[in-house]
Amino acid sequence: MSSTLFPRDPAGPEAEFVPHTSHWGAFSARWMEGQLEVRPHPVDPDPNGILQNFPAALRHRARVARPMIRRGWLEQGPGPDPRRGRDEYVPVSWEKALDLLGGELARVRDSYGPGAVFGGSYGWSSAGRFHHAQSQVHRFLNTAMGGYVRSVNSYSSGASSVLVPHIVGDYEDLTKRNVTWEQVAEHSEIVLAFGGMALKNSMIAGGGISRHVERGAMARARARGCGFVLVGPLRADLPDEAGAEWISSIPGTDTALMLALVHTLVTEGLHDQAFLDRHTVGWATFERYLLGESDNQPKDAAWAAPLTGVPAETIVGLARRLHGKRVLVVVSHSLQRARFGEQPVWMGAVLASALGQIGLPGGGFGYALGAIAYYGRRTNAVPMPTLPQGRNRIRDFIPVARIADMLLNPGGAYRYNGGTRTYPDIRLVYWAGGNPFHHHQDLDRLRQAFARVDTLVVHELGVTATARHADFILPCTMTLEREDIGGNSNDPLLVPMRPVAEPFGEARDDYAIFTDLAERLGRREAFTEGRSVRQWLEHLYAPTRAGLEEQGLPAPDFETFWAGNGFDLPQQPDDGGRLRAFKADPDKAPLPTPSGRIEIFSETIASFGEASCPGHAAWLGPANPPSAQAPLHLVANQPATRLHSQLDFGGHSAEAKHRGREVARMHPADAAARGIADGDIIRLFNERGACLAGVRLTGDIRQGVVQLPTGAWYDPADPADEKPLCVHGNPNVLTRDEGTSNLAQGCTGQLTTVEVERFNGNLPPIRAFDPL
Repeated sequence: MSSTLFPRDPAGPEAEFVPHTSHWGAFSARWMEGQLEVRPHPVDPDPNGILQNFPAALRHRARVARPMIRRGWLEQGPGPDPRRGRDEYVPVSWEKALDLLGGELARVRDSYGPGAVFGGSYGWSSAGRFHHAQSQVHRFLNTAMGGYVRSVNSYSSGASSVLVPHIVGDYEDLTKRNVTWEQVAEHSEIVLAFGGMALKNSMIAGGGISRHVERGAMARARARGCGFVLVGPLRADLPDEAGAEWISSIPGTDTALMLALVHTLVTEGLHDQAFLDRHTVGWATFERYLLGESDNQPKDAAWAAPLTGVPAETIVGLARRLHGKRVLVVVSHSLQRARFGEQPVWMGAVLASALGQIGLPGGGFGYALGAIAYYGRRTNAVPMPTLPQGRNRIRDFIPVARIADMLLNPGGAYRYNGGTRTYPDIRLVYWAGGNPFHHHQDLDRLRQAFARVDTLVVHELGVTATARHADFILPCTMTLEREDIGGNSNDPLLVPMRPVAEPFGEARDDYAIFTDLAERLGRREAFTEGRSVRQWLEHLYAPTRAGLEEQGLPAPDFETFWAGNGFDLPQQPDDGGRLRAFKADPDKAPLPTPSGRIEIFSETIASFGEASCPGHAAWLGPANPPSAQAPLHLVANQPATRLHSQLDFGGHSAEAKHRGREVARMHPADAAARGIADGDIIRLFNERGACLAGVRLTGDIRQGVVQLPTGAWYDPADPADEKPLCVHGNPNVLTRDEGTSNLAQGCTGQLTTVEVERFNGNLPPIRAFDPL
């Protein structure tokens, strides 16, 4: 366990800079004379620029200073109301807000039961392990309300997290205990990245990150002779350090391309039949489909070429290059955030199996490597601080991306993972942490859904669109205004997160808000267990300290840890985890699948009888092809200058905008055909809605594709309109709100189709960050 102290300020008092951490990097900071200064952690080889969102954000006008109640709710009480998102707000005292909300929580609990409450949160509000909004709201609802309807899975990996247990086993065995960046740097010979490994994604981690190693690992691999191949419509999905060959493909066609690669391997005898025989089940059934014996359509390169936009000779040549090499097949999260998103994930496992590479150092199937910073790293060898959430007595749940369906269709039936479920009748939505107007699709439909509930409660530090649709807006502190412990299970640094500044306005910690509400519900002791924040931090730190003591390592007491600047925890060896052991002996180390093997054909999934997800990986056709009305593919991917929509008003995010609006990218030929020049403001539109964005022209995007990142705060020109124009550039006014399949019901927000035109009118003002 080595020390990783933060630097001291030689020109000032020792206490000026204090340690802290965020999802995008560990850092130290000081607040002096109304200015925030941020310094990245000194051991970070590649600090994330998102840290520079903090200085302008800390005291920005978009912060919420006082509790607010929507006028319609305040005057008429709870109930469905189409004025949500269009109404004005009344500032009130904390006492009044908490009294009214406590009464409403008791009403819903006593009249309808806790099964009428949906506890919404997405967990990204803070890297701190105690002030983790998702844990706080769930603990409150469990202890004070008797439970709540929860969501399962995530918008990022909704399809894969349901599919992977059926075909490979434990999801974390594949993502967190498999191929590491160290292995890529030392062993990989070809990294075949479907959807890439964009650094904007891999530099983010829940719980914080101290060392951004991805860029360096790719540079070392390339210097050793490893070849990177990027398949996708965006060249920037691998960094320059990888020196990648770019195979520009039509969005959403990766499954077809992988099928053609495997077809070439099989028909030319280049596949590893021994691995398939010993380590997989169902190959014979899949092979009949692959060769066209079951449907009269061989999945060869000639078949795939027109579907994918990749020449047949390129596909055949790539397949031949893979034979005999240490190949790592990577499938990004982005590919499964589309209709039939289960298929490219499944097909990635099939391709890696056909090559016989799964379980080898630097080889096999690195699903989602590069999607987030705690994938591809070693696991810590001691427990991490974790706030217990209590017991949820309500067994009902929804797949996370089906929230609008739930609110719009109470009692409606839907299919999920082999069963038929029923949407609950939700009266109250409690949201703390996260912004569904970033994560969710078809925002006009989401607005309609939120209009249906009795009460919507939001804890927020800023005036997001979610806050602007809430009945209660309770201002919460930013991470820099509170004390916590930062760290995650795949990064060694444990950080005492000491506060840098006083809370903004009347903002309170989530814990303080929930404590006062729990008291009004007669459950204060159950929620707090009699502990203050500092006492909770000491309590949560204890298992980590005990783990260090058990290993005979230095184990500072809490007071010493809190007064210091953080230290490194021990990590487990890079041994390839369960998949390495399975490769060596599948009989002694079977996978946790029904067969104990990799399921190329799944009897379980086949038994569900879902046409949208059959019993083996398959090409199911384009779900949303371009049309005369919407001829361009839209890629709505993650932003580079912020985490999701967090701190969109921060300096780093604001500097990347054009005339205050999010920037779209398109090919010069597509722009020329529409009379669009670099730097214009464009209007993107389809049957669901429209938004404005700045535009940059680049040859690093496939022709026929426009890219607009998510995360710009939704800003309707006229909130009273049924389908208002978003003037700020939020692509989720355009995306489809439908599930990936009846198996997983994951989100499909990555891809849709649009038309684009030059905007020639007077530019409407941007009001997303205006105070209420």
